[in-house]
Amino acid sequence: MRDILIESWDHLHTAVFEDVWDPSILRYRNDRVFRGMSDSLWELTPSLNRSCPHNLGLEKMILRSFQKYGYAELQNCTSFWEIVAMGQQFGLPTRLLDWTYSPLVAAHFATEDVSAYDRDGVIWCIDIPVINARLPKAFRECLNEQKGVIFARDILDDLAPTFDALQSYSDEPFALFFEPASTVNRIANQYALFSVVSDPSVTLLDLPESDRFTRLIISKKAKLEIRDKLDYINISERMIYPGLDGICKWIARRYAPLGPKYSNRED
Repeated sequence: MRDILIESWDHLHTAVFEDVWDPSILRYRNDRVFRGMSDSLWELTPSLNRSCPHNLGLEKMILRSFQKYGYAELQNCTSFWEIVAMGQQFGLPTRLLDWTYSPLVAAHFATEDVSAYDRDGVIWCIDIPVINARLPKAFRECLNEQKGVIFARDILDDLAPTFDALQSYSDEPFALFFEPASTVNRIANQYALFSVVSDPSVTLLDLPESDRFTRLIISKKAKLEIRDKLDYINISERMIYPGLDGICKWIARRYAPLGPKYSNRED
């Protein structure tokens, strides 16, 4: 695994746009996804594994309860993967992990928690083709037919309409990325997608491909600079979490006395 220490806003931009030029189309393109976290010591552990390490089999009961008690808002949702994605977005313990196509949205998640400014943050970077190389044949063929690297929700529903169906394709654990429908604004605003591993007891870091992941370690000394400059380009709680809750989070942080405590500038 490659680690890159990020010590400034400019350094962040240099790192996230490294090797994104595609000479075949003369455009800036890549197949990377990003996940930002406020503590560089945190690993790629799904909420299900954090909440229920004693019994991952509770996953089925969790999803059943979510569908039962959330019926009023989920009654028009017929896709298994859409239901799981909705749960993930609203804090349900699932085996999914949130990712974004935007490195700057990931930088928001790495710097939004001001109580963590005493420690380094992290942006995980994964080249999706690295993960896709391990997919079962049916999944690889489907992506080739679609000429893509990410699964759409409806395609995934056809291939594997449940977690059990997903795991049945291979005795060897594998991971994939899929895009949910933009059923809520936060999914669209976060440029979001999700990863899922076929075996809930296996995380992305347990896969052999993890040695090719990259971590951008956001130095705690650079967090405030990156945070303030993200605000200037409208990447903040106000956009990430549409609604009054996001606005209030943004205002509370914006007017907090962070400069004297965390600024790395001497002038």
